[in-house]
Amino acid sequence: MFRFKINRADAGRDLLASVVVFLVALPLCMGIALASGVPPALGLITGIIGGLVVGALAGSPLQVSGPAAGLAVIVWELVQKHGVEMLGPIVLVAGAIQLAAGKMRLGGYFRAIAPPVIYGMLAGIGALIFAAQFHVMVDDAPRGSGLANLLAIPEAVYKGVFPMDGSSHHMAAAMGLLTILTILLWNAFRPARLRFLPGPLLGTLLATGTAAIFGLRIKYVEVPENLLEAVTWPTAETMLRMADPALLGAALALAVIASTETLLCAVAVDRMHQGPRTEFDRELTAQGVGNLLCGALGALPMTGVIVRSSANVEAGAKTRLSAILHGAWLLALVVAFPQVLRTIPTASLAAILVYTGYKLVNPANVRQLASYGRSPVLIYFATLTGIVATDLLKGVMIGVVLTVIRLIYELTHFTLSVQTQPGSKRVDLHLTGSATFLALPRLMSALDQIEPGSEVHVHIRNLAHIDHACLDAISAWRQQSEKFGSSMRVEWDELKAKFERVKAAAEEKLDGVAALSADEYAGSAGRRQPV
Repeated sequence: MFRFKINRADAGRDLLASVVVFLVALPLCMGIALASGVPPALGLITGIIGGLVVGALAGSPLQVSGPAAGLAVIVWELVQKHGVEMLGPIVLVAGAIQLAAGKMRLGGYFRAIAPPVIYGMLAGIGALIFAAQFHVMVDDAPRGSGLANLLAIPEAVYKGVFPMDGSSHHMAAAMGLLTILTILLWNAFRPARLRFLPGPLLGTLLATGTAAIFGLRIKYVEVPENLLEAVTWPTAETMLRMADPALLGAALALAVIASTETLLCAVAVDRMHQGPRTEFDRELTAQGVGNLLCGALGALPMTGVIVRSSANVEAGAKTRLSAILHGAWLLALVVAFPQVLRTIPTASLAAILVYTGYKLVNPANVRQLASYGRSPVLIYFATLTGIVATDLLKGVMIGVVLTVIRLIYELTHFTLSVQTQPGSKRVDLHLTGSATFLALPRLMSALDQIEPGSEVHVHIRNLAHIDHACLDAISAWRQQSEKFGSSMRVEWDELKAKFERVKAAAEEKLDGVAALSADEYAGSAGRRQPV
C-alpha cells in the first residue's frame, strides 16, 4: 500500500526539491514552535516526523507535513491553560481521532466547511500570529490574549525605536526588520536561476551573520545538544488527566482543525500539478499516525502545510521521496550541527512569523467573497473578530453557526408578490426563493384571492427550487380555476425542471449511501479501495 516507484529522473528532481523544502522548513519549524510557546526543538521533531513518517504514508504524494502556523494559536492556548506537559497527551488523542476517522473513511467530510469560515479562520490566525510575534520580534514577551497583543503593538514599536535602560529591544527589532526587508526584496527581485532559494532562509542567514559580526546581546534560539532532551514523554498521570472533558474537547477541536487544514491544503496541492490525486482517507490516516508519534514525544501537532508543499511542487518534485528526504535533512542537521541553530536570533524567526501572519490576512479573499453577496463577508468578519476577541475555537464556531443560519434562511426564504393591472384581468405572480411546503399557506392564500376570470402570469425566474407540495398546489389551482374562466401561464417545463433538480439531488445522496454500503461490503472481503 505504501510502496512507490522511483526512476532515476524522478530521483534527481526529488533530491533537489527536498533540499529546497528543507531550507524553507528549517526556519518555519523553529519559528512556529516559538509562536506556540514551546522550545524550537519540538517544532523540529514534528518536521522530522512529518517528513520521514507521514511523507512515506501520505495519500497526497507531493504534500509536505509539519508544524503549521494555523495551529500555533491553539497550541499556545493549550500550553498556557494546561501546561506543556499536557501537550503530548492532547496531540496523541487528537492523532488517534484522526486515525480512526481515516479508517472510517471520513476524509471527505472534513472539507465540508464554508469558504467564509475558512478565510475568516486564516485571517484570524494571521492576526493573532502577527500581534504575538511582533512583541517577540523586539525581544519582548507576548501579552495574555490576542486583543491585548494587538493593542500593545504601539508599545512594542516604541521599545524598538526608543530603547530605555540599556535594553536590547532596538537591536532585536533591527534584526527582525532586516529579516522582513530581505524577504520582501528577494521575493521582488530574485533572479530566475535562484528562485529555489526561499526568502525566509536568506533573511535568517543575513540576520544571523549580522548578529554574529557585531556580537549583539539579544535572544538566540535554544536547542539542546541531544534532541531527546527536549522530549516530554506522556506519563500515566498525564494520560489519566485526559479523562477531563475539557481536555478531550481540546483534542477533538485540534483533530478537526488539523484535519480540515490538511485536506484543504491537499486540494490546493492537487491543483498545482498533473500527477496522482490525493487519497483523502489515506492522507487522514497518515496524519493520525504522525500526530500519534508527535504526541508520544511531546512535540507540536502537524498538518499538511501549503508553503512547504507549494515549494515542493515548484521545485519539480515528482514523488513522495522529496518529502521524506527533507525530514532526513532536518534530522541530520539537528543531530550533527545543533550549535549552528543556536546562532540564530529569536527576533529573526519571529519576523518570519510576522510576515506569515500578514500574508494570511489576505484582502483578496474579502473581494472574492463580496462577489457572492454581503452575507459571506459578514460571516468572514464575524469569524475573524470572534477569533481575535475570544479564541480560535469560539471564533470558528461563530462562523459555523452563522453559516448554518444563512443556509436555513436560504432553504426556507420565500417571497411572493402579486401585481394587478388596473382595468385589466392580468395578474402577475412573482415567486422568489425556495417554494417548499413551508411556503404553501402563503402561496395558496395568494391564489385564492385572485378573482375568477383572471389571466394569471407566474414568473419563476428568481425561484431557486420548488418541492412537490407547491408544484402540486399550483397545478391543482390551474385545473380548478379554468372552470371559472381563469387561465394560468407559466413555463411548466422550467418549473418542473426546478423540481427535478431537487429530486435528482436527493436521489444522488441516496445512491451515494447505497454505494458506500456496497463498498463497505466489498471491503470486508478484502476488495476495498482507498478513496
